[in-house]
Amino acid sequence: MDVSKIHKTIEQYTPHLSLKSRKEFATLCEEQNFKSGVLLFKPNQPNDSEYILLNGIARTFLLNTEGDETTLSFFEDHSVLPPYVTRTANGKSLLYCEIITDCTFARINAKAFESLMIDNLEIRDFGNTVLRQELLNKVHKEIRMASWSAKERLAQFRKDFSMLENKIPHPMIASYLGITNVSLSRLRKRQ
Repeated sequence: MDVSKIHKTIEQYTPHLSLKSRKEFATLCEEQNFKSGVLLFKPNQPNDSEYILLNGIARTFLLNTEGDETTLSFFEDHSVLPPYVTRTANGKSLLYCEIITDCTFARINAKAFESLMIDNLEIRDFGNTVLRQELLNKVHKEIRMASWSAKERLAQFRKDFSMLENKIPHPMIASYLGITNVSLSRLRKRQ
């Protein structure tokens, strides 16, 4: 893959990565396109990849005991999906990833990426930065879900995902916020 396609994503996590390291990383990437509605991965299915979303919108979610979807996170252009080590167990996915709009990904074999991390300190720093950011995002969301009002959670969603509210189905947003679609509609009318 051409380095320029992943440049913007790398810059968000490790702005000073050398061109040599960027090229080594790019050689592992395979560009893949997916249509809206496709499940990129799902629970209990084998998955051995890392994913960089080059363009489009995707989300991760789970099903609760009643079969209702609970959105865990959204991903937009130039973002990294949850790392392999955090979203798989024994090589099988723990969650769903749905393509919301047509998307282009850079797909990377997780074992090849791990080998590159061992050999290349800059790539290791990139991988560790992605892991730290994933952990921070999850902890901040847990804190918001436990202690913030729905109004505050919606305001933070708008800061985190500025244009998503007008591009994706509102039930997905409501499930991400931990509220019903009716409650979301009421909140949106008040603001």
